Amino acid sequence: MQATVSLSPSQRAWLRFRRNGLGFWSLVVLSALFVLSLGAELVSNDKPLIARYNGQWYVPVLQQLPETTFGGDFQTNTDYLDPFVREQFSKPGNFAFFPINNYHYNTLNYFAQKPNPAPPSAENWLGTDGNGRDVLARLLYGFRVSILFALALTVIGTLLGIIIGAVQGYFAGKIDLAFQRFIEIWGSLPELYLLIIFAAVFEPSILILLILLSAFGWMGLSDYMRAEFLRNRQMDYVRAARALGLSHWQIITRHVLPNSMTPVVTFLPFRMSGAILALTSLDFLGLGVPPGTPSLGEMLAQGKNNIDAWWISLSTFAVLVVTLLLLTFMGDALRDALDPRKADQVPDASPRKADQVPDASPRKADQVPDASPRKAGP
Repeated sequence: MQATVSLSPSQRAWLRFRRNGLGFWSLVVLSALFVLSLGAELVSNDKPLIARYNGQWYVPVLQQLPETTFGGDFQTNTDYLDPFVREQFSKPGNFAFFPINNYHYNTLNYFAQKPNPAPPSAENWLGTDGNGRDVLARLLYGFRVSILFALALTVIGTLLGIIIGAVQGYFAGKIDLAFQRFIEIWGSLPELYLLIIFAAVFEPSILILLILLSAFGWMGLSDYMRAEFLRNRQMDYVRAARALGLSHWQIITRHVLPNSMTPVVTFLPFRMSGAILALTSLDFLGLGVPPGTPSLGEMLAQGKNNIDAWWISLSTFAVLVVTLLLLTFMGDALRDALDPRKADQVPDASPRKADQVPDASPRKADQVPDASPRKAGP
């Protein structure tokens, strides 16, 4: 006999997501890349992670140390790519432990042997850009900027869309009509022209860019939330909650909202893809992040300006395509996992081994000869 344990809807959805190998491994790979980018300073930096000089220990990656600390003549910040400084660390008793890639995103190697932009080499694995900066370092830091910006834009736009759509759909009537007229007027504003105007008036800033895009990024999701709330507000469980005297806030948060979140969760990866494309496009046009900030769009613009430096465009395009593909695969898997029509593909209960009861079915042991008369002869 076997005992069973019933699975919650979220557990069933997670099992369906796990069964989609492409979507699940896309989540694993993208999460690993994001964690790696969060520790970019430990992977790609022109400062040693730890150093020892004349019996003293230093953590240059966290400290601003003058050149005189390591036997130099100037009080300026130490350039750890300087051959003199490298020679100091090569002396007996001294050492410096550098990251895997010895370049920060804004490092200018004044001691490079080739003109910029330089092709990939053992020193610069993906080459350098037109300013002599390491392409691999700028891609790593630019990937972090893109993901963090997309996460922030997705969270803000999703919260605004949920709130506005929930108010419209739950209360309906004149409130819904007023919000719909406002959305029609607000959506008709030329978003790109506003970005151009703000870029001309104000100094480029990630915060201003985030506010402007968030102000327009909630409208698509609010329509889905409005439709879900308009449908669910007529359900019997909502009427029962009203009859029990629950407040509007309690009905929305406890009953209607949890049953209306499927389109929100399904669209999150696709909204992140749109945010990354928006940031990349604006940076390519020079309307995005401040100059000098590592960005995939700025790298694509450099590739356009340096057509012979194929490694800039190729590597940046590869990073962008892989990121968008991973998000797309995740979105497809999430959509299938939350599809109610596929709920029967996961068993409702998981078996556990319990006390085994012997099988009471008859076993084929001694065969009883057939007692029916046989036909002997014609």
